[in-house]
Amino acid sequence: MNKEYILGIDPGSSKTGAALLDSAGKIVRMDVLWMDGFAKNLTKFLQTAKPKTCIIGNGTTSMKLQQTLAEILPDLELIVCDEAYSTEEARKLYWELNPPKGWRRLIPLGMLAPPVPLDAYAAVVLVRRYLAEIGMTK
Repeated sequence: MNKEYILGIDPGSSKTGAALLDSAGKIVRMDVLWMDGFAKNLTKFLQTAKPKTCIIGNGTTSMKLQQTLAEILPDLELIVCDEAYSTEEARKLYWELNPPKGWRRLIPLGMLAPPVPLDAYAAVVLVRRYLAEIGMTK
């Protein structure tokens, strides 16, 4: 089975969001990778998947990370995209995938803080924005 995967990267200075999605925008896996030992962390994250394309945000440390990705995965197509408002969209995505339970469901989502870093969710947002832009998803 030859699936086409897209890697999403939300670069940061100490940690980076990483998400692996299929070409339909379905999340295969996502995680927050520490920049210390990034190459090893990314290899472990990808496992046996070989993404064809990487959508990387244009924010903090993006240029440095683009160089690192080019060294680690030389055949990877790098597409830089605007990160504006990706954290806000990531917060919304978090609550869509993890709806509040118990008494928390009575509180407006805007008043709740997700209990995890949103970097990986932001990486998902970047890939889905790209797929929507090229007409692959809504």
